[in-house]
Amino acid sequence: MHHVPKNSGPLLDRIDPRSRILAALAFSLLAAVTNRPVAVLAALALAVLCTVMSGLRFGAVLRRMAPVNVFMFLLIALAPLGSGGREVGSLGPLHYGEEGLRFALTIAIKGNAIVLMLVALLGSLEINTVGHAMSHLRVPDKLTHLLLFTIRYLDVLRREYGRLDAAMRLRGFHPRVNMHTYRTFGHLIGMLLVRSLDRSERVVAAMKCRGFRGHFYLLDHFHFSRRDVPFALAAVFALTALAWLEWL
Repeated sequence: MHHVPKNSGPLLDRIDPRSRILAALAFSLLAAVTNRPVAVLAALALAVLCTVMSGLRFGAVLRRMAPVNVFMFLLIALAPLGSGGREVGSLGPLHYGEEGLRFALTIAIKGNAIVLMLVALLGSLEINTVGHAMSHLRVPDKLTHLLLFTIRYLDVLRREYGRLDAAMRLRGFHPRVNMHTYRTFGHLIGMLLVRSLDRSERVVAAMKCRGFRGHFYLLDHFHFSRRDVPFALAAVFALTALAWLEWL
């Protein structure tokens, strides 16, 4: 495997993962409580700037944002119906209220800003690195293990579901809107749960055979270096400016 030096690549990839996690968490909490339009738009602009600095491909970012914006589109379409304030449009007997539209747009912008910032700061981190950083930040071991094992075995469950689905189709099953289809999918989900439980017991037994005692031992350690100081100062300044726009 070709080794990429730490001093090359996007700027954010050279930053201590712990700093990136703390910055993403602080931004998410602050952006969630902002309500003034200028602060909400500033949060979105800051998230876009960090996304550009992350070096992620534009297409990859759009794919990650697509599920969020499907929900936001439904929110904007439905939330203003029957809400108070000045009427800005109508859909048959239902009226779009200005207050509800403003509320829905605020939620949509804040949601996009938070997800964009998470993608920018954490999207290029490997899951093992995230778990490593969480352990350094004194996150409880059970939460760290839950995250790591969930990500690790999601693909295993997906493959298991694919095998069961293929077996059903080879036996002539075609989903329809009837009780037979509902019963079949219920059996499919039940079998998937049973196989997941069986696999989890085998994984636990294998880990205990290898000396697992409830936590992972960290062999490597992160170090806060001089390159992390500008990032930390910029994060503090940006979050302070965002709070100033909201409350002052």
